[in-house]
Amino acid sequence: MGGQPEEEFERVRREAELLYSAHEVEAALDRIAAEVRDHLADANPVVLAVMVGGLIPCAGLLARIDFPLTLDFVHVTRYAGGLRGSDIHWLARATTPLAGRGVLVVDDILDEGATLGAILDYCRDEGAREVLSAVLVDKRLARPRVLAHADFTGLEVADRYVFGCGMDYKNHFRNLHGIYAVKGA
Repeated sequence: MGGQPEEEFERVRREAELLYSAHEVEAALDRIAAEVRDHLADANPVVLAVMVGGLIPCAGLLARIDFPLTLDFVHVTRYAGGLRGSDIHWLARATTPLAGRGVLVVDDILDEGATLGAILDYCRDEGAREVLSAVLVDKRLARPRVLAHADFTGLEVADRYVFGCGMDYKNHFRNLHGIYAVKGA
């Protein structure tokens, strides 16, 4: 299990607090999709899923919209399986030319905004005509967020360590349908 004791994962999952049920997550994706449709239905945008966490919210969002778009991805990490962010590492950039296109970046969670901010800057540097972002979860921080904001947000959580629906706990539990908080975090 990736070098982590199986007992730890079982304990974390068992003790976790359910913040949002699968039904509430689905309703949030419905709301985001409606807002995205209203803004981008005639734009033929490039949708960039932010790997790995943004894969699940992006798939849920794309299943709800039916207008022409180009799907691509970027892979940027600050956590590398850990619990705290560090420097930004680019593992993959979009292969679709972004110049002159509208771009929608889709990620799982907006925390401090460093990763999302770097991706939005990258899109602008590539010549995107418009750059928007959608996140399933916006974390309410006690400190001001100055690096990025989300144009479309589904749910809010307190400043706790959360997992499920794309978000992970030490590279596990991204596949859970609800959103959970680690006990004591």
